[in-house]
Amino acid sequence: MAEEEQRKRIPLVPENLLKKRKAYQALKATQAKQELLAKRERKRKEFRFKRLESFVHNSWRQRRDAVRLRRLKVKPRALEMPDKRSLAFVVRLQRINGVSSLVERTIARLRLKKLFSGVFVQVTPPNLKLLRIVEPYVTWGFPNLKSVRELILKRGQARVNNKSIPLTDNTVIEEHLGRFGVICLEDLIHEIAFPGKYFQNIARFLRPFQLSVARHASKNRVGFLKEMGSPGYRGERINQLIRQLN
Repeated sequence: MAEEEQRKRIPLVPENLLKKRKAYQALKATQAKQELLAKRERKRKEFRFKRLESFVHNSWRQRRDAVRLRRLKVKPRALEMPDKRSLAFVVRLQRINGVSSLVERTIARLRLKKLFSGVFVQVTPPNLKLLRIVEPYVTWGFPNLKSVRELILKRGQARVNNKSIPLTDNTVIEEHLGRFGVICLEDLIHEIAFPGKYFQNIARFLRPFQLSVARHASKNRVGFLKEMGSPGYRGERINQLIRQLN
């Protein structure tokens, strides 16, 4: 028993060593507290800087849009028809964070709420004005029959009761577009490629086309946009972009 008591006996620590340990622990606690406060202060400054940077960037975008839209009013040639074509395909390329409210409303009116989405638009003076308003954020041009067919066959979806339905059944097309003389997919492609009296109703029946982008687009956005070209009017070269993103 005596041997066991000797084994369990806790060795005594000198008082001066205990004081050093306590002082060292207090010093470490103070340093940890100071590091935590410094980290919070850095985060607060970074957050304030980002907010200020975002505010300056958004204000700059709004001022740029205001100047550009004011110039459109004093330059009537900017709203002239670039060609005698009647069908355009519009693709959204840029984000619209911090743009003017007019640009936001126009993007929503064109149904281009998502990045790299596209819609068919009939080329008329009112629609041309809408395209000029959002020109720095979209690209558009004149698609040929082959591009129209490939887009509708590969990515075409109908909007029925706020639901997306693939265009695989002609009965759905006839049910919703039969009153316009469209009873099958080929009729739909023809009516889009060669806009007629009911183009607006038929185009609204189609959901915006969500195009495919390369995998490196999220990592190298600047390089990807450089590959696709600058926003704005590009005429028949839109067919090359459709081949690239379809």
